[in-house]
Amino acid sequence: MRTITDWRAVLAAAACGVAVAFNVGKLPIAMVELRAEFGLSLVAAGWMSSMINALAVCTGLAFGILGDRVGALRTCYAGLATGILGIALGIVAGSEGTLLLSRFLEGAGQVAIVVSAPALLTSAAAPQDQRFALGIWSSYLPAGVGLIMLLAPLILPFGGWRGLWLLSLAALAMSALAVRRSEASYAPRAATPTDQSSWRNAREALAQPAPWLLSFAMMSWTLQHYALIIWLPTFLKEQRDLGVVATALLSCVMVLANVPGNLIGGSLLQRGWRRGNLIAGASLVTGLAGAGIFLDGLPDALRYLLCVLLSFAGGLIPASVLSASAHLARTPKQIGTLQGLFMQMGNVGPFIGPPAIAAIVAASGLWRDALWVTGTAAACGVMLGLALRRFDAPGRG
Repeated sequence: MRTITDWRAVLAAAACGVAVAFNVGKLPIAMVELRAEFGLSLVAAGWMSSMINALAVCTGLAFGILGDRVGALRTCYAGLATGILGIALGIVAGSEGTLLLSRFLEGAGQVAIVVSAPALLTSAAAPQDQRFALGIWSSYLPAGVGLIMLLAPLILPFGGWRGLWLLSLAALAMSALAVRRSEASYAPRAATPTDQSSWRNAREALAQPAPWLLSFAMMSWTLQHYALIIWLPTFLKEQRDLGVVATALLSCVMVLANVPGNLIGGSLLQRGWRRGNLIAGASLVTGLAGAGIFLDGLPDALRYLLCVLLSFAGGLIPASVLSASAHLARTPKQIGTLQGLFMQMGNVGPFIGPPAIAAIVAASGLWRDALWVTGTAAACGVMLGLALRRFDAPGRG
């Protein structure tokens, strides 16, 4: 058993997540240029935007089980190679079909990395540091999306959308080199008499009620967060007539506020806080903040601060959920399965949330009616957090 954490190896695994998150953040920024160059229809643009999300919803658990079967390191390398291939294909794409294929490969690579990197990170961390290390991992998506949003204004004027793709390619390549240098810290533990077949491991992991409660809590959070990500730029541009730069900067700050929330969540778990309490408390804060954001009447400055608060407090939820795999997995060969479940359900939120909100807002013409969706999600998060308390003694996992 490892007694000292190799933080370089932990950060290398986390960097893989940040790198693939670039693929999520770059497309909305580049969509106008892509539609102009390739003549993308609205349907094709929609598929481009939702490809990664749709793949995660459909295959996250399957990728997790497969990753546990073939090994986390091999799965991570396969994901890095597939992602690099997808980005390279996108850079040289000359048609809509090639561009869609490249996006599919990017998505497949991302799913493979997201289900496998936490197992690498866990193996590189000493038991007493695993909760905080997984808290670092849980911030990969907002960190990657926020970072590329910050860099995009510097890159687009010179390199266009292909400049963003080259940046993503470089990030994945550097992450692969970092993982290669830390391979010794990811060495799997020797087999024990309790090791079982991959399918039996998966069934045992998924037979527990706690992973399902956690995965639904993750879904309730991502639904709220993506509703905010959709609403804020629209509100700033269309209702307050702010410029592109100001809108991008304010939206970026809101997204990045989620990162310290994740890190604080990991630190609190490290100190023995119950993850059920963190999920319930964070969901209560996000629900109240959402009410202040979507209901008219508060000054714009206060509504924006509530956006930042919602993103920050919500960071406690993915930190609590994604770090649970180290505690719930009875063997390291169950971590990928659990991460696949968390990823799959976490992507259901942004998959169903925006269409539901769009339908409600379109019917009434009022953004405040989005609160029916986000408020319900927050209430569910509170109840799920309270339900998790019975499986979550202080100081555990």
